[in-house]
Amino acid sequence: MVIRKISYYRVIVSLCLFMFLLSPVFGDENSAVSFDKELPENNIVTIQPDSLRILHNPLTGWVLYASMGVDAADFWAQYDHMYIPELGHNVSVTDYAHTLYIRASWTDFNPQEDVYGWKIDSNLRAYIEGAYQRNMRLAFRVVVDSRDKRTEFTPQFVKDAGAKGFMNKGKWSPYSDDPIFQKYYTKFVKTLAKDFNDPSKVEFIDGFGLGKWGEYHTMIYSTGDDTPKKAVFDWVTDIYSQAFDKVPVVINYHRWIGAGKDWVDDEHFAADSEEMLEEAIKKGYSLRHDAFGMTTYYGSWERRFAKKYRNICPIIMEGGWIVKSHSYWQDPRGYRKDSHEDVRRGEFDDSKEAHVNMMDFRFGDTESWFKDAFSLVRRFLREGGYRLYPSEISLPLEVSKKTTPTIKHCWNNLGWGYCPTNIPQWNQKYKVAFALLDSETNEVRYTFVDTNTDLSKWIKGSPAEYVFEPDMSKVETSTYVWAVGLVDRSNKDLIGLDIAAKGDILDSGWLKLSKVSIKK
Repeated sequence: MVIRKISYYRVIVSLCLFMFLLSPVFGDENSAVSFDKELPENNIVTIQPDSLRILHNPLTGWVLYASMGVDAADFWAQYDHMYIPELGHNVSVTDYAHTLYIRASWTDFNPQEDVYGWKIDSNLRAYIEGAYQRNMRLAFRVVVDSRDKRTEFTPQFVKDAGAKGFMNKGKWSPYSDDPIFQKYYTKFVKTLAKDFNDPSKVEFIDGFGLGKWGEYHTMIYSTGDDTPKKAVFDWVTDIYSQAFDKVPVVINYHRWIGAGKDWVDDEHFAADSEEMLEEAIKKGYSLRHDAFGMTTYYGSWERRFAKKYRNICPIIMEGGWIVKSHSYWQDPRGYRKDSHEDVRRGEFDDSKEAHVNMMDFRFGDTESWFKDAFSLVRRFLREGGYRLYPSEISLPLEVSKKTTPTIKHCWNNLGWGYCPTNIPQWNQKYKVAFALLDSETNEVRYTFVDTNTDLSKWIKGSPAEYVFEPDMSKVETSTYVWAVGLVDRSNKDLIGLDIAAKGDILDSGWLKLSKVSIKK
């Protein structure tokens, strides 16, 4: 027997190297501690996150804004080929944004009674079809108030039917508490839902559309005061939440919900705004705000409310300042004049603080994002919204049909947002699943869904671990390949969400892991 002298230095170095290789993600703050060897028959697969690949998952990422005042062909031509100084070449904006937001008038959507713009308006149809061709989903806001607009935003047939309203700068708008207006608007919302209550086509719906700019403030009621406010709120939130039960609906969170006031400072607010918003949330509403980066309009009240509902409701942002037309340098935050980058940074910082899921490429400001702040565009894709991946999975290499195997898996979220499987329109439809693939064709032969997984609880910095015991008694004996993915239970357990992982990911979305033999 030859006894070799032990070098403690070599032992320490070897142990450090071993621990480094065993670590599921090198240096990732989210990764869990490596699984102990509790299951000696299992193989531990470690997976590294992918923070660079652009994922097109729902309710996360960038939103591109359409403009009904622009020909759709010109719009797509502009955004399909945008020059990026930082890259030195053109990109397609739709490579970065997978949602097209169409904010338009009720007249655009419903020009005559029983006539609908998405069926007969060639420009609106070109926007919609163009989005589908680019693998984008849609989002809508239907605005009824004509203030600050060049045309009347409520269809003439509603006024002709006897709806009461008011004039402002020569434009007519309906009172939102008027019963004739409510009759026709309800009919319209239900018709819109018949064609667009489809999560494969639509990302979200703004579920109100009332008030100045459709933001649900500075309301004007027939009574001349705010007496009808609560009744109108109940009516409009009911019709949208009931009509769109499969597509997320959102409402602006601000201090003057349904009130006849605009902002005057950061101190005053309607006492019942928070209560009303919470009623909407109970009906299934998610949140958005249209003034990120504006210190006065997105103030302490809004920041506090966003913090209260962090990881409870997804938040969608819209920037407030339009750099080509607004005096943004007068903002109390101290933006420099002629520094569009300052505004973009302010919007980004507010978005990070609020943990938003989606940010906006607003029409007219999109070019600014790509030319003045492209690093922030990419940074949000890496850090914002949700990016889910499994850091470590313990799998059996051999399974007897007479026994129940045990799988341990650990999941992380790289993003500051969250995956809102808790909203009623999603109803926990996304789950972790494991598949057995044909070892030659990669075809899915068997799928096993871990129904105990709750993706809405996967928060950045807090890994989620699960133990899963799939029933494999009906699996035919053979050799397969394990795969993992995030499936949509409402769509035949097909992959519903892309995972932010490096590795052998199939076109179908499954991540291949390791081989397994199934024996009698």
